[in-house]
Amino acid sequence: MSTIIPAVKKRADYRQPDFLIDHVDLEFTLIETTTKVICISKVTRNGSHNKPLILDGEGIQLSSVCINGTEAADYQQTDTSLTIDIDTDTFELRIESIINPKDNSSLEGLYLQAGAYCTQCEAEGFRKITYFLDRPDVLATYDVKIIADKVNFPFLLSNGNKVDSGDLSDGKHWIKWSDPFKKPCYLFALVAGDFDLLEDKFVTQSGRTIALELFVDKGMLGRGQHALDSLKKAMKWDETEFGLEYDLDIYMIVAVDFFNMGAMENKGLNVFNSKFVLADAQTATDEDYFNIEAVIAHEYFHNWTGNRVTCRDWFQLSLKEGLTVFRDQQFSADMSSPIVNRIQNVKVIRERQFAEDASAMSHPIRPDEVIEMNNFYTVTVYDKGSEVIRMLFTLLSKTGFLAGIKLYFKRFDGQAVTCDDFVQAMEDANDKDLSQFRRWYSQSGTPQIVVTDTYDAISKIYRIAFEQKHIATFEQKEKQNLVIPIQFSLLNDKLESLNLGDTDQQQLTLELNETQQCLEFYNVESKPIPSLLHGFSAPVKVDYPYTQQQLGNVMLGSPDEFARWDAGQQLFSNCIHNLAGKTELQQTTSIAETIAMFEPIIESKDISLALKAEILTLPSFETLFQQLDTVNIDALNQSRKQLFKALAQTFQANWLSHYSAFEKQPYAYQSQQVEQRKMQNLALKYLTLSAQPDVEQLLTQQFNNADNMTDSLGVLGAAQLGDLDLFERLMLAFEQKWHADPLVLDKWFALHANTDRSDILARISILMGHSRFTINNPNRVRALIGTFCFFNVAGFHNIDGTGYKFVADYLIKLNEVNPQIAARIITPLIQWQKVDKTRQQLMQLQLMRIGDTKGLSKDLFEKISKSLP
Repeated sequence: MSTIIPAVKKRADYRQPDFLIDHVDLEFTLIETTTKVICISKVTRNGSHNKPLILDGEGIQLSSVCINGTEAADYQQTDTSLTIDIDTDTFELRIESIINPKDNSSLEGLYLQAGAYCTQCEAEGFRKITYFLDRPDVLATYDVKIIADKVNFPFLLSNGNKVDSGDLSDGKHWIKWSDPFKKPCYLFALVAGDFDLLEDKFVTQSGRTIALELFVDKGMLGRGQHALDSLKKAMKWDETEFGLEYDLDIYMIVAVDFFNMGAMENKGLNVFNSKFVLADAQTATDEDYFNIEAVIAHEYFHNWTGNRVTCRDWFQLSLKEGLTVFRDQQFSADMSSPIVNRIQNVKVIRERQFAEDASAMSHPIRPDEVIEMNNFYTVTVYDKGSEVIRMLFTLLSKTGFLAGIKLYFKRFDGQAVTCDDFVQAMEDANDKDLSQFRRWYSQSGTPQIVVTDTYDAISKIYRIAFEQKHIATFEQKEKQNLVIPIQFSLLNDKLESLNLGDTDQQQLTLELNETQQCLEFYNVESKPIPSLLHGFSAPVKVDYPYTQQQLGNVMLGSPDEFARWDAGQQLFSNCIHNLAGKTELQQTTSIAETIAMFEPIIESKDISLALKAEILTLPSFETLFQQLDTVNIDALNQSRKQLFKALAQTFQANWLSHYSAFEKQPYAYQSQQVEQRKMQNLALKYLTLSAQPDVEQLLTQQFNNADNMTDSLGVLGAAQLGDLDLFERLMLAFEQKWHADPLVLDKWFALHANTDRSDILARISILMGHSRFTINNPNRVRALIGTFCFFNVAGFHNIDGTGYKFVADYLIKLNEVNPQIAARIITPLIQWQKVDKTRQQLMQLQLMRIGDTKGLSKDLFEKISKSLP
């Protein structure tokens, strides 16, 4: 590694800020390469000490520093800080500086892209705007004045409420905003541009009228209504479920195409990646509609869980993100299919978070150390953090959880606090000792629950034992027992749920807090089948020696829909994993036996379409990959394809029946239609592999007649599995139709990147020269390069190593443009430990190449240095 080793930041080193800032006046004069920033701060020494004031700053041209109106002379400036020696305890600090938004390709701080100024300050982007105490525990009120050319930038937006405006003689105008709520600087936002504006209002439960404003690119107004409707649903839901009401007079959302994240919850002015705002039937899929609704809700819910109460330091990130992800998941479950929503949550955990736990990047949901703060934005902090909150919800009940939330806000509104503060509120509100539960915040890794059982036919006693095991992780060797809620039921021979205990209760929640705990059930007529981990009640792996028949029975008879889906996935997974190394006859027999168990599912008219489609969908390669300690990439990929094709051919008549079962209706994002489209497009995929004689006609007909993007992409996804010539023809027609729409083309880029073809690297190289592709846009990069390395198994993992080299070459370029996105895309490359020795060496070689890059970012340095042996 050629880079100078950056400093490691540790949670244990936290100290209160030496100075506090009570109020900030900001003035921006927006000019492409020489934006002038005036920052006037009311500063107070925190405690009794004589330390200097040290402010964070990067890439700033300092013009002047004044203290109480007098120009300061005693200060020192470095590439990352401004140190001011001062003996006054309370003073006004005025800093004038110049920044260059046009050349800011990192998309952090203030940047100019596609004719609009925009900011992204979380986690440490504010220091690229002005010298400041860039840390979340410094909270201040803000007044912001923005000056810009009126013709090109008619909308000048910032946090809070608009309080004043005016025109200037030189063609410029100005607008002033005031945010009465104290916030850390990471929640500061500024947007300036020329947009289309969609307006609405929301009346709160207390009778206040809130102005809602949605800003989108010119010509996109018709694609903003779903986002605005989603916002109103979220506001109403938060009042109903949590009693939380919005606090400002206006709520604004701006959609921009150049954005590193999905969205940002800046107080009163949410900045969104346009892919999570813009939707209509022609350009957005059902999944897009769902994601928009979920992300809009997530950022709105942050108004309380993140803004009104924020993080003391970035090691506490899960305080706001884990809690808010849980809240948006609950909201989504109420707005759509609860079982589909839960299954999607669990897929993220199993495919991505379990992988993170098993890698060199393992960390608890409240990490202990980090080099680059942007690397904190992980599935562990967010999604495992959400599962930890969900366990609290399970253990305390909804009533107890809401009591804890109420106490949390009563104690900490307007403050920057810790994860411990949150758990303490839950503990105090419920009079429950959560000291052992707190270990979830400090312990990394995926617990394994080993379940064993016995049955005594004479005494009719059934015993089931649960044991928790914890494997050492990269950064943490010693483990302790956790509190793990295990929800389960028992099924008899007739697939009926047994009554458990003295009541008619058919599901129990075991609070597993010891190494092993055993339960006994009496008067049981025959040995039951346990249906385990209902609703995925904890982020764990369960080990129970199910037979294939037992799994089939759970799939058919469990009272819990998640357990039914999970049993079906285990049936598929077991079959796929067991195919390698078997004779052709053994493979045929194993596949036939597995498929036969799904016949009652595919023919059932009682099961919901939503659950049926999920059960009949094969586990992804990513899920299968994470189920093994050592992976034969080629064999696993081939075995999955083999079972896919057999399912297609065995149930060909059923797939055709399912495909033809629904009458064509005008598109609506409505639950019944969503389920029907999902089943129809799943059936189309299977039909493509089934040797159905007229499948090309079916594909072409649906593509030509589709009135919505879900059905259009359904055809392309199916065609991708079959005849590549047909796929190419349809993709060409798709590109010709949507060449002017970058968000739709992202879907086209991703489909190309994920195609199993021998010339995939040449194809991607050609696509990088497409007029709509640019390395500066994170959406384009994720769609093409990200899709290739995350999902194109054959191409990325080609045994000659060309896929690894291709990605490494691109990451070296991306490091200079946007290190944050580069650090996201490198993830598959650092998971080399599970593949064969040849591929391990090839992946490590490319990691070392990237590591030797001159000017390597902290983002990439941290991930590479941790992953290499």
